[in-house]
Amino acid sequence: MILVTGGTGFVGAGIVRELVRRGRPVAVLTRDPAKRTSRFPGLDVEFRAGDVTQPDTLAQAMSGIVAVVGCQQFPNSPIENPGRGNTFDLVDAQGTENLVAAAKAAGVARYVYLSGAGADLNAERHWFRAKARAETAVRESGITWTILRPSWIYGPEDKALNRFLGMSRLLPFVPLIGDAGNQRLQPVFIDDVARATAESLSNPAAANHVFELGGPEVLTMKEIVGAALEASGRKRVLLPGPKPFMKLSASFLQFLPGKPLSPDAVDFITADALADPAAIEAALGLKMTPLRQALATYLAK
Repeated sequence: MILVTGGTGFVGAGIVRELVRRGRPVAVLTRDPAKRTSRFPGLDVEFRAGDVTQPDTLAQAMSGIVAVVGCQQFPNSPIENPGRGNTFDLVDAQGTENLVAAAKAAGVARYVYLSGAGADLNAERHWFRAKARAETAVRESGITWTILRPSWIYGPEDKALNRFLGMSRLLPFVPLIGDAGNQRLQPVFIDDVARATAESLSNPAAANHVFELGGPEVLTMKEIVGAALEASGRKRVLLPGPKPFMKLSASFLQFLPGKPLSPDAVDFITADALADPAAIEAALGLKMTPLRQALATYLAK
């Protein structure tokens, strides 16, 4: 059985569905299984109790597990909430270290970690350092591993591109944060991420390799949002919001209930996210989906 951590979230759920489609038995790690039973209607998915930040909850969850897919994220990511333990250091880094230790003790044979483009122990941003620390734990585990470094992931359940589309239903314009939406991205479709993960669990060519995972096109955020609006049949003005103004606003918004935004989150969502898929396409025989082709599968009228 394959254990997916973060399996109820956007990325994890896509991976769960792909594994089930391939006939693989899947369990999802969640802090409260009773609240998650409706997450995958019609699919045979087991839910196991556990919290990646609480090591003593993980041993039982690893029973009978042959492979782990680690893609856990804290709620409302990338807006951290240290008071609730929702940080990159606690969930991405320490959480992965806890999972790796439990997996190793249980004799798990394979570990696939969903990291992020830009992960580096010496990176300027702490979220990249946290993911690199998690990568180190995976690489040094003694378990056969694969590390995937995806760029900006989109799909029917994402909370980024769909936020822009949600605004377009209510407003005659769509605001873009920072640099007029000119940050460069290689948006990767969730279905491609799911296929890459599933292949990494079984394909010998993926063993003990780090792969970047991006889409086939380098695009600006402005171009991505424009393509999504076009696929939805909407015409809206794209209105840039200066990054300094957004960071100033976020410095106040971070103290509101639910922390709708933070200055660090503004930096996170306005950064470039580039990831060349050539190596993983060649090694695993995959082909990444162009943006407009993917958008047409769930936005076309």
